[in-house]
Amino acid sequence: MLVESPPEPRADAPPAPPTRRAIRVVGLLLSVVLLVLVALASIAIGAKELSLPQVWHGLFDDSGTYGDVVVAERVSRTVLGLLAGAALGLSGAVLQALTRNPLADPGLLGINAGASAAVVTAMTFFGVTSLSGYVWFAFAGAAAVGALVWVLGGSRGATPVRLALAGTAISAALYGYLQAVMITDRAALGKMRFWTVGSIASATNETILQVLPFLAAGTLLALSLARPLNAMAMGDDTAKALGAHLNRTRALAMLAATVLCGAATAACGPIVFVGLMVPHIVRSFTGPDLRWILPYATVLSPVLLLGSDVVGRIVARPSELQVGIVTAIIGGPVFIFLVRRRRTAQL
Repeated sequence: MLVESPPEPRADAPPAPPTRRAIRVVGLLLSVVLLVLVALASIAIGAKELSLPQVWHGLFDDSGTYGDVVVAERVSRTVLGLLAGAALGLSGAVLQALTRNPLADPGLLGINAGASAAVVTAMTFFGVTSLSGYVWFAFAGAAAVGALVWVLGGSRGATPVRLALAGTAISAALYGYLQAVMITDRAALGKMRFWTVGSIASATNETILQVLPFLAAGTLLALSLARPLNAMAMGDDTAKALGAHLNRTRALAMLAATVLCGAATAACGPIVFVGLMVPHIVRSFTGPDLRWILPYATVLSPVLLLGSDVVGRIVARPSELQVGIVTAIIGGPVFIFLVRRRRTAQL
């Protein structure tokens, strides 16, 4: 029996189209390039004008001049922005997968508010002033509010609407508490008025080193949950059939989001909408696969945060607009657009 060999490819045949995986890899590499460019802009651009030679000198030949000091401060600020942005984006992506709600984020579910309220309490009533002291309060506040939202939202029977309503109600109550504390305590108002709007302007190397272990642990845990969260997205029964441990995955996902959000909030204050916008936008071109959503969110969230920080330095020269204000200004209209588009799609 003769077996025909496959036909030889023609020399003038069109090249095979790139695979979706190759496109995603190229897109991720381009995202990294964009992140590097934004990080360089964060170092070079600020309320104080510096020439490119001054920036270069400050990066590679620190001799203690004014320009070198400014560059060193901007490097610390940029590094903290990279870490905090990645943490907020990752925590938002994990919470969206956990709740099966593409509009969920640490701010919407009250985790930011819980961390903030705990830190303000530590500063005002316990005299805690160092990051190493109140970072634990931030974790405790974030975890307590996360658990409370989960219970009020219906626990295992939680729906996206219930979780969002519970998070909004708790956030409103906690932010009311924050305002009451700052109004009645002048010293607290002075210490916390910049922190509560979200800022990376006061970043130091010490701050970075103190939060880095928590952010690294939370990042590794979040990335390791991509496969089980993918399985849970297909429904609990299917996830069990695929070998996923539902309760363990839920607990670890909440732990990862709490550690990431708590550490970022302790270092920078509550910065909203980063964890909502970036994962939602990323999902539009990566699809629902968390093995791609999580890396993309880790890279592109710092782009948004650092870009917003650079905008805040430019628009209010010679002063600055805190990054938390800029992300709120950008995020409000984007959130309204996303909600209206989702409602239209459901109709």
